[in-house]
Amino acid sequence: MSPETRVTVAILLITVCTIAFGGLSLLMQIVRRIPGYLDNPARRALWTAGHAHAGVLVLFALATLPFVDQAGYSDGLRTLIRVLLVAAPILMPLGFFLSIVRPTATRPNKLIWLTGAGGLCLVVATLLLGVGLLV
Repeated sequence: MSPETRVTVAILLITVCTIAFGGLSLLMQIVRRIPGYLDNPARRALWTAGHAHAGVLVLFALATLPFVDQAGYSDGLRTLIRVLLVAAPILMPLGFFLSIVRPTATRPNKLIWLTGAGGLCLVVATLLLGVGLLV
């Protein structure tokens, strides 16, 4: 594993603590019946989706990063793939969380576009990595 990939993996492993803290925060809102979460279906759905996507996408990035070094690409393109794999689990959950910050909001605001940006990062990274492993 290259030093660049090792550092990326280390950073992602550290972010797992933030995901765990987010899960604890969601659990406390349920247990303490904090207004604005349980009584707001839109907020509850988007925050649950944000937390779930963060966890799954970090695991996906951790599983795919070791293959980046084996792709038949230049160092610059491998760096781009690493950045995109890290950007996806950051941008997508941010879009879910920040699009409905106010407890009284019933519809996402314009920051929901971050979710699509994270999805685009994921698609581009996986497509580039897959093609790079074939050539």
